[in-house]
Amino acid sequence: MENFTVDKQDRYTLVTVHVEKLDSRVSPALKSELVLINSGGEKNIIMNLEECRYCDSSGLSAVLIGNRICTENSGTFVLSGLQESVQKLISISQLDTVLTIAPTLDEAIQLVFMDDLEKDINKEED
Repeated sequence: MENFTVDKQDRYTLVTVHVEKLDSRVSPALKSELVLINSGGEKNIIMNLEECRYCDSSGLSAVLIGNRICTENSGTFVLSGLQESVQKLISISQLDTVLTIAPTLDEAIQLVFMDDLEKDINKEED
């Protein structure tokens, strides 16, 4: 099985991590994939981490790169399905104030759609 899969949809790309440990073994390839997704024109990325039980600083770096590239392109980056240990690490690192986190994949998708809708409305008002 691959370490992660990429599923392109109309308004977002879903990156599902299929490893229990998001660490220095997996993170470089994940970072590269996130940059490729973004350079391909996608501005909204959902990263599903429901299979991930551990994340180190390298894994957090990959998450932050995803968030940065989406934000820089007026897009949305959402984490979904965080296990308790990963959620705690993000909270301890105070990244929960920077990252958009949804409990489920469905809620993450709704967040992306709502954010896109809000941006469209704001464009019309300008």
